[in-house]
Parts: sequence; C-alpha cells; structure tokens
Amino acid sequence: MAYTYDYYKRSADYIREVSGGFQPDMGIVLGTGLGEYDRNVENPIVIPYGDIPNFLVSTAPDHAGRLILGTIQGHKVCCMSGRFHSYEGYSFDELAAPVRVMKLLGIKKLILTNAAGAINTSYQAGDIMVIKDHIKLMGLSPLAGPNIPEFGKRFFDVGNMYDKDLRRIALDCAGTTSLRIHEGVYFFFAGPQYESPAEIRAARILGGDAAGMSTVTEALTAAHCGIPVLGLSVMTNMAAGVLDQPLTSEEVTETSLRVAGAFEKYFTEILRRIPCESC
Repeated sequence: MAYTYDYYKRSADYIREVSGGFQPDMGIVLGTGLGEYDRNVENPIVIPYGDIPNFLVSTAPDHAGRLILGTIQGHKVCCMSGRFHSYEGYSFDELAAPVRVMKLLGIKKLILTNAAGAINTSYQAGDIMVIKDHIKLMGLSPLAGPNIPEFGKRFFDVGNMYDKDLRRIALDCAGTTSLRIHEGVYFFFAGPQYESPAEIRAARILGGDAAGMSTVTEALTAAHCGIPVLGLSVMTNMAAGVLDQPLTSEEVTETSLRVAGAFEKYFTEILRRIPCESC
C-alpha cells in the first residue's frame, strides 16, 4: 500500500463533507476504559470508523470505534472514541493514519489518554500520570518508509514531544482533583500479552514509570506533523511482579470505571485552562 498525502486526504475530505465543513482545533484520543468521556462533546457529529475511506477499524475491547466532532469547553474537537494498536495486526505505518487525518482537518493540539500499568512502586492503581517522555526500544516507527513532506521533515526532533506548556497546565490542575497526579515516563510494550515481571524490572531500571501498549505511535506522528501533545495515563493496575497476583483485563476496566468521574472532572478542567484556538 502506498501511503501518500492523497491517501490521507481522502479520509479528511470525507469527514469534512459529512460534518458540513467542521474544522477542529484540538484532537483527543480516548483510550481503554475512557471512552465514555465522549458524551461531554456538545452538538456531536458521530462518524463510525468503518464509514471513513482509508481509515482503520478498532477491534480492541471497550473501544467504541467512532469519531466525534463537536465542542468541549469552547474547543472545537475531533474526538476518537477508541484507538488502534499494533497488537490488532496493524503495521506501524498504518498507525500513522489517525493523527495525519486530524492534521489535515486542522487540529493544533493533541491530547492522548490511555490505561497503563504502574511500574513506579510509589504509584497506586487509580493514579494519573502526565507523560513527560517515553521509551520505545523496538526499532519500528510509524514514520518509516518514504517521507511525506506535506506533514513534516524526514528527520525531526522529539525533545519536547510531550509539550512542556501543556504538561504544566495538567500538573497545575492537580490541586482541583482528589486523584493523585504524577509526571513520569511511559514505557511502550507491543502486547497484547501483559509484560513479564522481568520486563517490568528492566523497564524500571531504565527509567520507566508506567507500561502500556498505545500512545507512542500517535505521539511520534504528531511530532512529525508539528503538533504539541499532552499525554495522560490512568494507572489501572500495578505492573507485572509488583503485586503477587495475575494481571487481568477485568481489573483494568474496574479501575477505569472507579476513577471515571474524577478523571472526567480533571480532564475537563485541563481543557478549560488550555488556551482556545477557536474561541
């Protein structure tokens, strides 16, 4: 498959046509267990992923698989309720599609949320981590292959990929929530199996604070496109080997539901404080 500028433009053109020319200024990706936040979108225009030409289809549990356009706290948003992962069988270059399409729609900022396992033993299930950096040791990249200059340069800096100004806003909002807020490093694992205790010990030694199977491909694609990113991880469980118990998807869902109300309020306060491009 040749992933060209026109390939992604076809997706964006369809979304623009269906939405009546709606132009978002902010992209939001809702991860595992966090999809219910999309009900906060005002005047929503809902488009199933399967209807969008050249787009992907979400197969992960708890991922609704729909694009919602509308307004939250004055921001015109393009909200993905459900994301895509390499463990679903998608190649890394395929995973560049969502952010590139949102770039063509006009977004200026991107917020990524996910469920993660806590590597840092000072964290607890239910805590929130503001991502300041990530570690991805595998060589694969969503930007491999021919460069598309309309999106960005062949070689690009990722030193401020998780934007320091957006991180500061998120950390400043810590006083408005009962949730414990941390800032840390997200360690990417491909999944779908949970990590082994030995892998978690290694990740901790290397500086990882939370483990997850998403977010990194989207953040890298956004950096290539010149889009500032805010990443938020909900600690839905302690990572493998931290506690003497097996990891389960049920625990992930249970914790997500337990903190959903508080997380929604915290997330909304962050949106309220982020300067609005379209206000």
